[in-house]
Amino acid sequence: MNDIQHRPIDWTNAIFLAAVHVVGVVGAGLYAWAYGISWPIVGMALAWTALTIFAISAGYHRLFSHRTYEAHPAFRVFLLMFGASSFQTSALTWSANHRRHHSRTDSDEDPYDARRGFWHAHVGWVIQSNDPNKPLMQVPDLEADKWLRWQHKHHVLLAATVGLVAPTLIGLALGDALGGFLLGGAARLVFVYQVTFAVNSLVHMVGTQPYSDRNSSRDSVIGALLTMGEGYHNFHHTFPGDYRNGVMWFQFDPTKWVVYALSRVGLATNLRRTPAPAVLRARARMAAKTRLTSQALPSAIETLRQTSTRRRVARA
Repeated sequence: MNDIQHRPIDWTNAIFLAAVHVVGVVGAGLYAWAYGISWPIVGMALAWTALTIFAISAGYHRLFSHRTYEAHPAFRVFLLMFGASSFQTSALTWSANHRRHHSRTDSDEDPYDARRGFWHAHVGWVIQSNDPNKPLMQVPDLEADKWLRWQHKHHVLLAATVGLVAPTLIGLALGDALGGFLLGGAARLVFVYQVTFAVNSLVHMVGTQPYSDRNSSRDSVIGALLTMGEGYHNFHHTFPGDYRNGVMWFQFDPTKWVVYALSRVGLATNLRRTPAPAVLRARARMAAKTRLTSQALPSAIETLRQTSTRRRVARA
């Protein structure tokens, strides 16, 4: 583990992340202070942020990494373009890392292993150079897709075009090109980075485990609110093949709702769901285990202690 923690810094990633945060936080703040808030620009930035998070959640994560449903080519291209705008590498690379995370959770092979602490799981792993002894997991099913190969080849150009140039041009049309760049481009990226990273860090450290305690994943309502449903991470790690993360009808999972709505018009098909009895069994097992560890076991120990005391008294 120490070798992993002390790998050399990937200065390209480190400098880019630092620059984005400086421009997105300091630059946007100074601009708003000097020129005020343009509500049309804020609306555009919020819309671009929502589309980016949705593309990561519905595309990079649930569609490409886990194949929890199938998507019409037009929908796939949309997800690939806005997924690229997150500046989180290509869908191929992202999915390879994520599949390794699921198959090696909480181990030295886990790219964002939460056991190594908040910093590593949140961003440290991003700014470390890749380990040459641990190449990316093979994803032949994704490599066979022409659209994924196309996005992998051009993801930097797509990221710059959709993630920076487009918000700037929309800002220009609204009379505020710099505001479009700072809010729709840089500030958007800061928010998307932080909520995405939080799923790897905080949601493996804070929250509940209603389905399984076999790994560090947690369910977090706050995480779900910020990531369009990705915060229900304990369910997801227990049932990764389900297109839903918030399985209960009342849980906040806009990605699930949108994918389901698109399935009604043919843009998404073959939505995979975990059978309800399997979900109920998992919850029942964890509830029983929680009762055993928090109540039954101490009671049993107390009973044994009292029995032992009575026997000692009887022998005396």
